[in-house]
Order: sequence, then structure tokens, then C-alpha cells
Amino acid sequence: GTTLYYQPGLLYGGSLEHDCSPTRGIGYYLESLLCLAPFMKHPLKIVLRGVTNDQVDPSVDVLKATALPLLKKFGIDGKSLEIKINRRGMPPKGGGEIVFACPVRRVLQPIQFTDPGKIKRIRGTAYSVRVSPQMANRIVESARSILNKFLPDIYIYTDHMKGVSSGKSPGFGLCLVAETINGSVLSAELASNPQGQGAAVLPEELGQNCAKLLLEEVYRGGCVDSTNQSLALLLMTLGQQDVSKVLLGPLSPYTIEFLRHLRSFFQIMFKIETKAPEEECMGGEKVLMTCVGTGFSNLSKTVR
Repeated sequence: GTTLYYQPGLLYGGSLEHDCSPTRGIGYYLESLLCLAPFMKHPLKIVLRGVTNDQVDPSVDVLKATALPLLKKFGIDGKSLEIKINRRGMPPKGGGEIVFACPVRRVLQPIQFTDPGKIKRIRGTAYSVRVSPQMANRIVESARSILNKFLPDIYIYTDHMKGVSSGKSPGFGLCLVAETINGSVLSAELASNPQGQGAAVLPEELGQNCAKLLLEEVYRGGCVDSTNQSLALLLMTLGQQDVSKVLLGPLSPYTIEFLRHLRSFFQIMFKIETKAPEEECMGGEKVLMTCVGTGFSNLSKTVR
């Protein structure tokens, strides 16, 4: 029954710092910043502190690997577009720190992104903080044991943070990314249970499960993975008054709800066509989403 009085103003941007709540990951905050950052008055550079990797929200690694290439497709690129992890923080206490910088754009380009192409390589990061560095190596080995049957070009970095840069709680996890020849990026990730919650997870088990999750994501397919479906649809909506098309895997429940929000905010409806998988492209059913952008442009005028 709380009443909230909200008066929207212009997005100002500039250099900011924010301490995120340790109950949610930094990814929870980053997701909304990715939607807003291109439309600020000044280029955004923000330092976020808190939990970088948890089991609830998309981790910073995944957003760095998947959301940034997606923004570039819409014409948001440049040297100043980056996500940098200074310190990792695991739940429950966090202690991580990241820097997110994004340039501003007046208008977005429409996209035609309908052919994901074949998978050419898999990259990943196995991270361990405040536990033995051997954990990360064990994760890599078990993940490779499954993925090597799929394709040979696999490289998983081990990232062992020590001292101050390792946050306040122990933990480990894995983030995997599959890249296709047409520049589409699919991701999967898993993190260990927070200290003092749930049973201990074996690094071997975590590596194998994460590899299976990635293969599941590849099976679902599409040009954008399920974490970034809503970001792609929002940027299409805000594009020029031109047709944008994107091929997605099965829509996640979050995306379906997001489409309803787009309809009530922007009065925009997507044309949704289901595509049966073709002969050489095995996998689940795909959805072709088409819309005409609302012609939104950045309104950053001087604030009096």
C-alpha cells in the first residue's frame, strides 16, 4: 500500500557511483542501465559495487559478453563502450566492483538479424574467489569433457582473484559463451551456492551442468540468447520508423511479459512468426519478431 510519487526528468548521465544491495546481483542493475545509457545527456561512466556473480541475476561476465555486441548492432559503439570487472564479489556479502561506460546516441539503427549462422567457437571464464585456485581448473576440465564432443575451438580462461579484489565471500562459478560466424552470441552460466546456504557444489558437477546449459541454449538458438531477448526487443522498439527483424529462440516468460509492457507503454505490437528448424540448422522452434520502430530520438536538451 505504499504510494510512490515519481516525476520523470531527463537522463543526465556523467560519472556516478552506486553501492548495490547485496541481495541482488549487479547484473540486476546493469540490465536497466543498458536500456537507459544510450539516451543520456552526457556519456555514462558508473562504478557499481556489490555482488558480481550470483544464481539469480545475469552475471556481469555474461552481460559483458552478450549485451555489448548486441548494443553495437544498433549503432551504439566506440571505445567508451565497456564493462570492466575490478573486483569480484560473491553472495552473501558481495564486495565486488565493476565499471560500466557507455556513449550516447541520438538515434538507433534498425536491424535485420535473422540468420544466426553456425557456432564457430566457445569461450568462457571459470572464476574462483577465496577458494583454492585448483577449483577453477577442475571446472574447466569437466566442462571441456562435454563440449569437446561438440567442437574443437574452446578456450576457457581461469580467473582467480586474490586479496582485496576477491570480495568478501568465497565462491566459484563458470560463464560460457558460444559465438557464431554471423556475430550472434549465446551464453550460459552457473555459480556455486552462497556460503552457508544449501549443499556444497562440486566444481566437476558445476562445470558439466554449465556445459549442458550452454548446449541447451544452442538448441534453443536464435540470434540473441534468452537473457538479452528483452533488450533486443526494446532497442528495436526505440529504433527509427523502419522495419526491424530479429530471429529468437522460444520466448522466455520474462520476454512475454516484457512484450505486454512494450504494448502498454509504446502502443507497439510485434509481428510474431514461428519458424520450424531447417534441415541443416537443427534445434528448437524459432520465432521471427518484426516491428516498426517508434522513431524515438534522444531528447537531451539543456535542463533549466
